[in-house]
Amino acid sequence: MMSTAVVTADTLFSTLYGDLHRMARRELSKRAPGSTLSATTLLHEAYLDMSGRDAAAFPDRNRFMAYASRVMRGLIIDYMRSRQAQKRGGEFEFTAIATDVAGAVPDSSELTRISDALDELATVDPRLATIVDLKFFCGFSFAEIAGMQGVSERTVQRDWEKARIYLHQALRQSASIV
Repeated sequence: MMSTAVVTADTLFSTLYGDLHRMARRELSKRAPGSTLSATTLLHEAYLDMSGRDAAAFPDRNRFMAYASRVMRGLIIDYMRSRQAQKRGGEFEFTAIATDVAGAVPDSSELTRISDALDELATVDPRLATIVDLKFFCGFSFAEIAGMQGVSERTVQRDWEKARIYLHQALRQSASIV
């Protein structure tokens, strides 16, 4: 879709707005069910965060989508931490909440542990972290990721399994520490 030239985040953001909005909706439904944060708000906050960075340019769609998913993940985690602080008395606000939704809201410490494990994976093996971002956060299929990475679909599947094992062990270790 994009040429080999480096493209700015603004250009990619406007070109891929529909895909990014779907990704934001998917992220919210998985990570913050029942939250008051909308997909559009998340997407616009991600845009502000990304456009505020100096010289943010991307060589291809794949790297931009992976970066955008990491930004959205960080924003959701920050939002959930803020909600937890409010829940613990950080800000008093009287609101009615359905009890079935309250149980579905994930704990911010769990989201933080997942984020930390993904960041650790990115330092150990950036390719595995990219595959996790593209599969889990962007929602691409193994075939699509293989095409973007220039490898076979089976290689992507093996890398996905490696990343899952690594993340599972990292999360299990962080849970035993807490």
